[in-house]
Amino acid sequence: MDEACREGRFEVVQGFPRPGRLVEHAYWELHIAASGTPEQVRALGDLRRLPRPWDPSTCSHPDLRLEVWLWLDAVVTWINHEYTWDPSGLIPECWVEHPHLVHDLAVLADQRRRAGMAHTSDALEDWHRYALPAFSDRLRERVKSHCDSGHQPWPSAGRHVRHSSDVHRRRRVAAFRRDAAPAQSSVWAPGDRLRLVDGDLVDLETGEVTGPE
Repeated sequence: MDEACREGRFEVVQGFPRPGRLVEHAYWELHIAASGTPEQVRALGDLRRLPRPWDPSTCSHPDLRLEVWLWLDAVVTWINHEYTWDPSGLIPECWVEHPHLVHDLAVLADQRRRAGMAHTSDALEDWHRYALPAFSDRLRERVKSHCDSGHQPWPSAGRHVRHSSDVHRRRRVAAFRRDAAPAQSSVWAPGDRLRLVDGDLVDLETGEVTGPE
């Protein structure tokens, strides 16, 4: 039973959750960066370092970061209550353990916040028509039924480990270097397996990178 029911009130719809004070301050600084006076913008310092709540990785201060997570959790609860009827469309309770959902939800919450502050309903209509349905489609496609009865380990973990392994990384770097290397006067002839690229010897067949010796 929610708070409204306990107090004897019935709400047809619940309002969109407001972010905390630090998140609001981050948004205010971004507003100044976009439309403030030159003096106000200069006072902000390096604009590239301003935290952007729609990209949680930019919110490095621990208190701000915690507020972002708490706000997104409230937004998830709100979306599940206000917009989801069939259980298959619910955002799973383990959303924070799915980086792809975190990235999507942060943008979705930011767009809903801005739509709610607009002076016309156009932005909110776009959120209803495009942003939320697109997110729901990606949610069903990516999560499927893996977490219906509790969070499951990442099915692609093994392939990610192989992708991130040193041997495969070195092969990719070798390919990058071969592609990006300018036409340089390195000792190389057709049929040779080794080529000098940026001071390293690259095996053109295996991608192995070795020292110039």
